[in-house]
Amino acid sequence: MQKLRLGLEWFLNPDHLPFLIGQRKGWFKDAGIELELIEPAEHLDAVDAIARGEMEVAITEPLHLVEDKAKGDAVVGFARFLHTNGGVMFLKNSGIERPRDMVGKRIQYPGAPGPGGPAIVGTMVRADGGDCTSDDFERVNNSFYHTDALLEDKADVATLAFYNFEVVEARHRGVDADFFALKDWGVPDFCQLILITSPALLDEKRDVFDALLKVMGRGIDFIHQHPKEARAIYNEATENSLDTELGQAIFDATVPCFTFDFSMSEDYYGQLEAWMAENALIKSRPGKSTYWTNALVLR
Repeated sequence: MQKLRLGLEWFLNPDHLPFLIGQRKGWFKDAGIELELIEPAEHLDAVDAIARGEMEVAITEPLHLVEDKAKGDAVVGFARFLHTNGGVMFLKNSGIERPRDMVGKRIQYPGAPGPGGPAIVGTMVRADGGDCTSDDFERVNNSFYHTDALLEDKADVATLAFYNFEVVEARHRGVDADFFALKDWGVPDFCQLILITSPALLDEKRDVFDALLKVMGRGIDFIHQHPKEARAIYNEATENSLDTELGQAIFDATVPCFTFDFSMSEDYYGQLEAWMAENALIKSRPGKSTYWTNALVLR
């Protein structure tokens, strides 16, 4: 058996369902893998954790992969598995009706006071014909509690909000929430979850990662082909979280987001790099070939 420690990007939630199914059905063991899911106490620096030997593989988003590589970290992405719709969330009673209405507003984002929030919101404003600089926004850090930040009047808008979680959550809590999607307003769509490791581990454990992806794909097939059993597996693993109306709503919104195409294109990463460089999120463009491979998913 090969032990494989997988770092989650957040607390255990429906995004991780293919891995839970693989565990509960015994498919990972059949493939010779002892899979451990590591739930971070706070937002995880996955690349550092892999470098320290605390895990072999982790879940992250394309934006963070490019950031890490641009800093010179030894990291490579090799599969995506979820693609949701996301962007900047706001409450309809805030007076915001279109992106350029966000000029001068308070932005909630976990990396505040870093440049990420103003880069996303500013791009949307300019795509809508508005004008702004990064100094036109107040930066708020309420961790990942986007909905709380809006409801407690700590911020006017929140990013990065995933439709299948934060928007569903906000509406469940009785507020009329909406969002501007990245892909509609000039920002590369990085609301995707991918698997990363180090180049050395990818070479060393290539067969193990190949088996991981096969079980992950089988899990995604199972979600769509056996939805009732998949729901039951998740509910048991999360101690009956689907017994609540909100838990069920988030689960239902997440299931359609699992993708059968695990690959990512050079054009996509080229656009993402260009936007990040233009908005000073990276100092140099590393090039997709240095941090992404489709070798395990395109054969």
